[in-house]
Amino acid sequence: MTDALAWPDDAVEVGRIIDAWGIKGGFKVQAFSADPQALFSSRRWFLQPALPQAHKPALVAKPAKASVPLPPLLKITSAREQGDVIVATAQEIPDRNAAESLKGVRVFISRQSFPTASADEFYWVDLIGLSVFNREGDLLGEVVDLLDTGPHSVLRIRKPDAAPDAKPDEAERLIPFVAAFVDKVEMEHKRIIVDWGLDY
Repeated sequence: MTDALAWPDDAVEVGRIIDAWGIKGGFKVQAFSADPQALFSSRRWFLQPALPQAHKPALVAKPAKASVPLPPLLKITSAREQGDVIVATAQEIPDRNAAESLKGVRVFISRQSFPTASADEFYWVDLIGLSVFNREGDLLGEVVDLLDTGPHSVLRIRKPDAAPDAKPDEAERLIPFVAAFVDKVEMEHKRIIVDWGLDY
């Protein structure tokens, strides 16, 4: 495998191809982010086959084995917003039949290709795995996911003492990712400081 096709160690799932578009090989992508700048920032989209059920964005180190042949990489020639989806074309997809064969395929981009976030903005993938402490220094748990509620995101935090088989309402805390509750995100220390009690 050449360097051009090598799967990036920092690959992040950013969307899914949902259908063909037009007759010249265009295809529709449902982005996982409401602001899909990562899809526009890279002309190299890496692919994995569809999963049998809905899948959240995730940081992955290696591609899974494809059950059907897929191009491992799309070299994007155009990408633009069209309503609530992204419409794109790629060198490897010459016609509608080829585009239709991509339905359900997962799209990954190297994390280093993402646009630089501003000082008070963070990508979800960078928050997952961070430890969360309150102002008193109590460990509330680790960020395992984020929920998009529309107006703002919510941190899903797994409690440090949660049993492996505990139900989500027993094992997790949900904290809105807003300034009223989040004091600071310290990426260098891999932690988030929040105004949140142990008994909340």
